[in-house]
Amino acid sequence: MNDISFEVKKGEFFAFLGPNGAGKTTTIKILCTLNRQSSGYAFINGYDNIKEKQNVRKSIGLVFQDPTLDNDLTVYENLMFHAELYGMEKNLAKERIDYLLNFIELYNFKNKLVKFLSGGMKRRLEVGRGLLHSPAVLFLDEPTVGLDIQTRINMWDFIDKLRDKEKITVFLTTHYIEEAENCDRIAIINEGKIAAIDSPSNLKNLIKHEGGEIPTLSDVFIYMVGKEIRNEAGTSTDRMREFSRIIKK
Repeated sequence: MNDISFEVKKGEFFAFLGPNGAGKTTTIKILCTLNRQSSGYAFINGYDNIKEKQNVRKSIGLVFQDPTLDNDLTVYENLMFHAELYGMEKNLAKERIDYLLNFIELYNFKNKLVKFLSGGMKRRLEVGRGLLHSPAVLFLDEPTVGLDIQTRINMWDFIDKLRDKEKITVFLTTHYIEEAENCDRIAIINEGKIAAIDSPSNLKNLIKHEGGEIPTLSDVFIYMVGKEIRNEAGTSTDRMREFSRIIKK
């Protein structure tokens, strides 16, 4: 990382884009208290990510790219286990679980083992789990990876409804550039630096095509980071397991 600085507004739908190895994972791990920055500072929901780790962890929900549900537990059991990790009072947890299961349209499947759910249903459950403790910020790390087109469309309809209903800040990373079209603002990170940050429409105005063609976000992305293919170490499963471990402390 190279002295990056940015701010996400309360209630904003914010996309964090970049090629593999650009620094997305490092940044997210710092914001989620999984890593400690070597210098500088970061605040989540007003809390210092180093001095007030527990408050930061209570303020965020996490939905990482790889599945992290327990396939041998039911839908309800997965949510209750998460509630216990966060120390939620049991009756309050039950009320919140029932509310979320209705919201994510899985109430009729609450006693079904997760391993028998479709990919889209599992994704909705993971989002519901991330919302269980009523976080101020929800991190979505490539939430639609591996889903078919119809399920991806339905997933984004669901996330739009979620933002309207829960009134939370959403921090998105995705390699499907078109999914960032509806974000309020987009930050593009490259080689540890913020290459650009603005609304989708303003970013498109940064470049012009010959013949007056309207640029796409993909055009902007390639313009900012180039066409070189990068590699990135680590998996989202590793990050979720690490986060599940540290919130118990």
